[in-house]
Amino acid sequence: MLKKKERYVVAVLGATGAVGNEMIATLEAREFPIAKLRLFASERSEGRTLEFEGSEMPVETLKEDSFKGIDIALFSAGAERSKIWAPVAAKSGCVVIDNSSQWRMDPEVPLVVPEVNADELKRHKGIIANPNCSTIQMVVVLKPIHDAAKVRRVVVTTFQAVSGTGKKAMDELLQQTTDLLNFREVKCAVYPHQIAFNCLPHIDKFLENGYTKEEMKMVNETKKIMGDYSIRVTATTVRVPVFRGHSESVNIETERKLTANAARAALAGAPGVVVYDAPEKNIYPLAIDCAGKDETYVGRIREDETIENGLNLWVVSDNLRKGAALNAVQIAEKLIETT
Repeated sequence: MLKKKERYVVAVLGATGAVGNEMIATLEAREFPIAKLRLFASERSEGRTLEFEGSEMPVETLKEDSFKGIDIALFSAGAERSKIWAPVAAKSGCVVIDNSSQWRMDPEVPLVVPEVNADELKRHKGIIANPNCSTIQMVVVLKPIHDAAKVRRVVVTTFQAVSGTGKKAMDELLQQTTDLLNFREVKCAVYPHQIAFNCLPHIDKFLENGYTKEEMKMVNETKKIMGDYSIRVTATTVRVPVFRGHSESVNIETERKLTANAARAALAGAPGVVVYDAPEKNIYPLAIDCAGKDETYVGRIREDETIENGLNLWVVSDNLRKGAALNAVQIAEKLIETT
């Protein structure tokens, strides 16, 4: 368990990746009380340095005793590494906040979005799961609506940036765009089809039920985070040629009637949410405007006229920030606040 201190020894695992980089920047920007920062990545990155608070920090390779003396570790190195190293870190007395899918649906592991279910942190046993990026921004918006009118059903279609796949995907989008504009042949390595000027209704692997793993993450994680397994969720997740920022079209059916104006009021008062909704003036959330921002933006708030108690929303957030790094750091902040 975490002991109360003035400052903490913090580690970032997967430090050289897109989310790892964002975690380091977020720790610095939010002035997290760090006594010492340690950075870990694969053997390929050994010898590299990354900047933190004006100093160059060495990137280390993990060893069995690496977590000795570390208070909090932010993991963003994939499920396989997390499966191996998170229990090792927890056994060393370190609290792990894991960004992979490895522990999210483990009943013993809290799955936390601080604006929604921070109380879950009380039951952690050394590992805390950071939800999927597309789930995080949706539940931040669902929470005030659920509190006001009880959400019964959600139909969501996502439009997800390539940074959700990682730096190689961002490089591929840039290269394909450059090649197309220069009349060169397009090569696909990260995605099975061209992503430049295209949309791929395919994120992660397809399952036997016809949905992808990404879609089922949204279904299952939403219920766990909201603490209500009666909520019905169905999702279609789409990769789009955007570098940064996930957008979502969210259709919600509620138990009690909630007008569009009442929904706006509930959302305007919710932590981490910005209502950006004046379509008559062309004001609605855009991925390019939300990149680099901490908040989740919601607009196009309107009643679904095909059902009695329905709402349609357009939700946009920076997937590397609130969708990953920021949420992990917020969990750490809440953890030390309640220790």
